[in-house]
Amino acid sequence: MRLTCLALFLSFVATLASALEIEDHRLFPGTGDRMLKVISTADLEVFEPYLRAFQASQPSLSIDYTVVSSTELHRAIREGAVFDLALSSAMDLQFQLANDGFAQSHRSETTSALPDWARWRDLIFAFTAEPAVVVLSTERFQGLDLPTTRQELVTLLREYPERFDGAVGTYDVRDSGLGYLFATQEARSTDAYWRLSEVMGRLNPQLYCCSGQMIDDVAEGRLALAYNVLGSYAAERLARDSGGQVQILGMQDFTNVILRTAIIPTTAQETAGAGAFIDMLARLGQREAPGTWPLPPLGQTGADNLVGFGPIRLGPALMVYLDPLNRRAFLTEWENALEQR
Repeated sequence: MRLTCLALFLSFVATLASALEIEDHRLFPGTGDRMLKVISTADLEVFEPYLRAFQASQPSLSIDYTVVSSTELHRAIREGAVFDLALSSAMDLQFQLANDGFAQSHRSETTSALPDWARWRDLIFAFTAEPAVVVLSTERFQGLDLPTTRQELVTLLREYPERFDGAVGTYDVRDSGLGYLFATQEARSTDAYWRLSEVMGRLNPQLYCCSGQMIDDVAEGRLALAYNVLGSYAAERLARDSGGQVQILGMQDFTNVILRTAIIPTTAQETAGAGAFIDMLARLGQREAPGTWPLPPLGQTGADNLVGFGPIRLGPALMVYLDPLNRRAFLTEWENALEQR
């Protein structure tokens, strides 16, 4: 039976790879025949402790964990891909899936204990609150005063264009669902977003799909700074950075805080396992202290408890910029600002 399951798993992986742009993938074999298929935007190096903890509580359950971008996850679920659990940092895309009927309900004492702002109609559940931060190279910033607001960052970039030319990284919001969420929420909250975007656009900015790649390029000296990366990933990288090459800055004028969320797709087959995993994440999300877990709980915005306006709310307002006309208009303005060369 185990050999049969392995053969089915390998066939599933081959089919999946041809349909999705997979960033990472791993099978965590259990002792039984059941398998939980998880699609997620969380990097394995960050999320593996959660997978190990869940499997320790249910050793018979195998876990098939697939890492994709938030836009790929959204597309896969809308097109009917068979997964039991979908975890994403792009809460607007997750909310749209739930609102449009691509998620099934789950209710337990644990999820009912979540704050109202951390769940919606027993369809979507938040389990972390994570800020957007600036990550900088301490070597590339030697001799400079560190900015604490967007206006100070604008001034710094204008005064030292030769130092920052080709050395500023941010999301390519055309491809990154999380990057698009950060950008649209920031643009509606502060006028400084567009001023900063225009200044970065004159410096040949490097555009990325993912926080991890930006942070690595800062640590390795290819970038002077990365703008609007996930604070949880930055903190995890900082913990491994014994040389002090990386520093995290939270902008004091405004900080976006996203909720990482979970849904059970309507195509799910292992719903019991998916519900149990959500319950574990919900319990961890409600813990009072961060502990040794890589991702922060709902009650904190990160290791340094950065200043912010609170988490972006789960609700229909998240879908304003997902409207095709609004999205096209925003991307046109973004391209004009960021692509000036």
